[in-house]
Amino acid sequence: MLSPGSKSPDFNVQACVSIEKGKEFKKVSNKDYAGKWIVFYTYPKDFTFVCPTEIVEFDKKLKDFGDRGAVLLGGSMDNEFSHLAWRNDHADLKKLNHPLLHVTPAMADAFGLMQPQEQVALRATFIIDPNGVVRYASANDLSVGRNVDEVVRVLDGLQTDELCPCNWKKGEETLTAKIKKAG
Repeated sequence: MLSPGSKSPDFNVQACVSIEKGKEFKKVSNKDYAGKWIVFYTYPKDFTFVCPTEIVEFDKKLKDFGDRGAVLLGGSMDNEFSHLAWRNDHADLKKLNHPLLHVTPAMADAFGLMQPQEQVALRATFIIDPNGVVRYASANDLSVGRNVDEVVRVLDGLQTDELCPCNWKKGEETLTAKIKKAG
């Protein structure tokens, strides 16, 4: 899996962006968001149990991400047609306001997302800065959902460009390094 400090790979993939007839799909590229923060999360599969809880929670925080100048992109290795079928089938997913990408095998490989036993995308989250550098990378076991509030908190911390202590929250003091003089 890509680690912080790595250059984010380029991608240009199909995404399910709506359930409205004729407006369901769109190509999505990282270049569409040049100069912006990107919060990119992946989940193992459509038509599962933990995944929709995360997708809905990420979507609930869409305004929080937008207020921070960040775009939200989600996805799995299922294709855009599977994403659409799932959105149409699952009441909680019908009103999503962010794209669900078809994470192609090439994209999964470039990000290091393949879970080796199940051959699905990891339950992973990346925060990519406006220069295309991965600043945060995290992955959970397939059976455990992530904490979206923590993703927002980390984005806040990264955007301070300062040292943030454990459990730091936006508005709290950051740390300053004090250099002790010898002698």
